[in-house]
Amino acid sequence: MYQQYQQPHSYAPQPLRRWWQHPALIITALILLPPAGIALAWTSRWDQKKKIIATVLSGVWFLVILLTPDSAKKSGDDAKSPAAVTTTAAPQSSAASAAPASAMPDVVGTPFAGAEKAVEALVDTELTALSAYADVTLPADHTTWVVCFQEPAAGAALASKSVPASVHLVAAGTTCPAEKGTSLKPKSTPKATPTPTPKPTVDEDASSSGGGGSVSYSNCAAVKAAGKAPIRRGDPGYGRHLDKDGDGIACER
Repeated sequence: MYQQYQQPHSYAPQPLRRWWQHPALIITALILLPPAGIALAWTSRWDQKKKIIATVLSGVWFLVILLTPDSAKKSGDDAKSPAAVTTTAAPQSSAASAAPASAMPDVVGTPFAGAEKAVEALVDTELTALSAYADVTLPADHTTWVVCFQEPAAGAALASKSVPASVHLVAAGTTCPAEKGTSLKPKSTPKATPTPTPKPTVDEDASSSGGGGSVSYSNCAAVKAAGKAPIRRGDPGYGRHLDKDGDGIACER
């Protein structure tokens, strides 16, 4: 009898695959529980290259999962902060809405033309121009005149657009006064001229009346100024023109 010849298999039989070596299970574990997935991957029938790739990807994914809670917490805190700021700032917004929308600009030192544009942009009324000096008349064309004083003051809140505004001006190159309404050229008070005191005059020619001496007086005012009144006949300075009644005593009154 002849034995039956059996042709040998061309490949070795593959060992049975365990349930934990199933690719779907390993991939799921790599995603949901990376440490366990990496362990299963290295017990699987994958080649060396696939195992290394799976280990690297699962490790990176595991690090992302670990760092995500901190990032999420930080994002949550950042999200809460604007809400807190908004809540705190809400009263300020209400106060700001209740406050006036504009304030009086500072126009002192600027020409009237520029001041007019700045002020009339905020109010509906016209800017009133006045002279800063009481004795200076404001010309019809005062666009180049400079502002010295303004009403309302710079920075004052404008409650409405109907607030009246005015400025006091001086000509360009003129110094502003210390106060509005003062005079540029104050009137000077005339000084009283003192009345000169008549002085006795010395007459070299003695009076024909024999008054004696070389002193003569032009009138009784000069005699009184010299302290010689009354003056008698024979005294220095006596003269007939001083003795009106001819009794010999002159300037007795």
